[in-house]
Amino acid sequence: MHPDLSRYSCQVALPGFGEAAQRLLQHAKVLVVGAGGLGCPAAQYLAASGIGTLGIADFDTVSISNLHRQVLYNPADVGLLKAEVACQRLQQQNPGIKLVSHIAKITSDNVLQVIEGYDIIVDGTDNFETRYLLNDAAVLSGKPIVYGAIYQYEGQVAVWNIKNDDGKRSPNYRDLFPQVDATHVPNCSVGGVIPTLAGIIGCMQANEVIKYVTRTGEVLAGKILVFDAQTMQSRVINIGKTTKTSITQLQLSTDIPTITAAELQSGLANSTLHLVDIRTDQERDEYNIGGLHFELDEVEDNLDEFDFNKTYVFYCSSGKRSGEAVKLLQQKLPGVKAYSLGGGLGSLNRD
Repeated sequence: MHPDLSRYSCQVALPGFGEAAQRLLQHAKVLVVGAGGLGCPAAQYLAASGIGTLGIADFDTVSISNLHRQVLYNPADVGLLKAEVACQRLQQQNPGIKLVSHIAKITSDNVLQVIEGYDIIVDGTDNFETRYLLNDAAVLSGKPIVYGAIYQYEGQVAVWNIKNDDGKRSPNYRDLFPQVDATHVPNCSVGGVIPTLAGIIGCMQANEVIKYVTRTGEVLAGKILVFDAQTMQSRVINIGKTTKTSITQLQLSTDIPTITAAELQSGLANSTLHLVDIRTDQERDEYNIGGLHFELDEVEDNLDEFDFNKTYVFYCSSGKRSGEAVKLLQQKLPGVKAYSLGGGLGSLNRD
């Protein structure tokens, strides 16, 4: 065996794998979007397997509530950019691969440029706007995308947009979910998630990437695997061999008004801003800065609480749920002025 491959001797020894498959991994360029519960284990095993170039895209920072499932981080990383920390840790794990961090938020303006230099994309996102955006960009670019999702005790894995033997493409995310009202689907911060599930699904995503790159095994194209962590049972649901959707352009990203910690503090001092805590009851009991309190899925039931003559600032731990709340308010009460606290409560500690 070539000395450069000695690190990978156990996988090279696999029947049907060999040095040729390992060379394919070394020349592969994989982008992991979302360095969270799914992205951390997926990226860790892809780095360990010898993927030549590994991109990590995430504009968020590490928070204390991430640590139970986002295994690349530790308490000293709280407040630091996830993509930068992840790349640093993965480079230490495997100095022989190239790590690239992308810390700008992925939008309709930059998504095609971000994914352009990669062969395959791992979807580790936790919001629907980015998930649909990635899916559509992958379809328009002719790139496969490995989908993963987790909620409470259940996870899903699939591979979208694979080129079939007849030249047609396999189904993509919109074949299964044409559109979703994200405000009615709680995320992990609201509904909870068992941490081991993130590891299981993230590893499955890495497994699909390795199979695709090395042309070994049968990838989950045209089907979706659903896994139940409580029963340890899984089932594979067939979707179909060929996509039935027609994606011709990207949907423009929604512009969510945000406010900085400094602007918030100034507005509160002048009594011109009104706070809305969008976190769970448990999070609010642990720490809060006051204001109205609704969980994300309760906002629509409390629209009569908002005054058209006031300006509101929604806040959560990271800014993601508050952004969804502002987006909902824009749809339901377009005349009400509302902002999301950029970076969430963590930004108050950093300023």
